Amino acid sequence: MHCRRSLADDFRALGIAAGDVVMLHASLRAVGEVAGGPDEIHLALGDVLTPAGSLFMYAGCPRYVDEVGRGHLSPEQEAEILDKLPAFDAATARSDRSNGALVELFRTYPGCRVNEHPARFVVRGGSADYLLSRQPWNYPYGHDSIFERFVDLDGKILLLGSDHDNVTFLHYAEHVVDLPGKQIARFLVPVMEGGVRVWREMEEVDTSGIAVHAAWAGLEFSAIVDSHLAATGNSGGLVGDARSYVIGARPLLEHALRLMRETAAGRG
Repeated sequence: MHCRRSLADDFRALGIAAGDVVMLHASLRAVGEVAGGPDEIHLALGDVLTPAGSLFMYAGCPRYVDEVGRGHLSPEQEAEILDKLPAFDAATARSDRSNGALVELFRTYPGCRVNEHPARFVVRGGSADYLLSRQPWNYPYGHDSIFERFVDLDGKILLLGSDHDNVTFLHYAEHVVDLPGKQIARFLVPVMEGGVRVWREMEEVDTSGIAVHAAWAGLEFSAIVDSHLAATGNSGGLVGDARSYVIGARPLLEHALRLMRETAAGRG
């Protein structure tokens, strides 16, 4: 059985330090049994970061909030959703279940804050005001987003037993890479305006399909992450029972942009 103290030691050995800004992806099952329950995982990480550091996770939104208009649903399904789905409330809506169980525990823990957007992040720590200061309604993973400020702070991505396809940060690379032909999604989101639920249009680089760019069909996030780990000699380490990795956001971004450009040019 692992505990808060032993997990903190593992995080330090992996390369997390006081004052770091960390984006966490986690598999609770991979970590193993923890005395006191799974909240001890993010608390142990907070112990290492200290109040000067910051931890954040991607929470997203519940099912259907950002799906009307994408073309993934039947007309009958869309009509029912338009009629029945309540307005999105960033403060109370549950996290997207596909992002794992820890993010919802983190979201509801005292002292954690979220941004007012369906592309929702949960943050705790000294840089929370800066990280949450702005979030564009359109293209929320791109320029002027939390990801841009994360890079500015020389943030670190922590994969805690997580699938390497789950690195949400790489949506930032998809948004900012300067290439023609990227797929754009336009859809509707239910929000409250003047006490009334309305469906507001939003657009983003389409992250919901096989590939944002036709040339990237085989360029999965896991391939980008794994090639970066190999190129940098990053073999990771164990946190609890979980094979884990710490990756610098800026170097990963540079690697991803290069692969995206080369692949689009037919050199990938």
